[in-house]
Amino acid sequence: MPILVNDQLVEDQTIRDEARVLKERLKLELPGEEGFALELRAREWARENVIQRVLLQQAAGSVSPEELLSGIMQKTARPKPKEIAAYYQQFKSLFHVPESIRAAHIVKNVDETASEEQAAAAIREIEIALRDGAKFGDLADRYSDCPGDGGDLGFFARGEMVDEFETAVCALQPGETSGVFRSPFGFHIAKLIERRPPRLRPLNEVRGEIEEHLWSEKKQRAAADFIEGLRARAEIKKV
Repeated sequence: MPILVNDQLVEDQTIRDEARVLKERLKLELPGEEGFALELRAREWARENVIQRVLLQQAAGSVSPEELLSGIMQKTARPKPKEIAAYYQQFKSLFHVPESIRAAHIVKNVDETASEEQAAAAIREIEIALRDGAKFGDLADRYSDCPGDGGDLGFFARGEMVDEFETAVCALQPGETSGVFRSPFGFHIAKLIERRPPRLRPLNEVRGEIEEHLWSEKKQRAAADFIEGLRARAEIKKV
């Protein structure tokens, strides 16, 4: 059924086209809903989407609706320091950093280019070279199948690496080197470089992140409030 939005005619076909697009999206987002219920929800959402677009186009005048909303959002004041501090206090758990470790490794992959026996033999030769005094980083850059930076993997938290690698590395003390161990990728030798204990990131470290998050929320609210205001003042009739 066609509708009038502030005396502007919106044909029923426009709403049907919108509903058809929404229906496909809703099938993925609401897999348990189907049939008439899905059709009805798609139709309702389509009608509101079309009304919103028409109202924004009417309010925008000579500029685009996107420019109108962007201007409204950019006028939104940034969060005050006390708002940032209050958010930090309320959601401190978001800023806890778990224990992390920094490790390096030498790996010989088992794949279509190297058999289990070949990779095992290669890693054993590297292990012997380490025992004879060769530097871990030099061997990693020369012989590892993952060369570069002396095999340094940087910092990572528990759960980010495969179990076999994590078990071997977490058993080490800083500066210690593991024996040869197997992972789904192949054979490794690992070295623990540094261990960082869990910590709470201080407010001065996360202030910028919180400010951007709160400002984004404020801008979204400003845009939503503006649209709601248009909707409240609009005259909408079925034809």
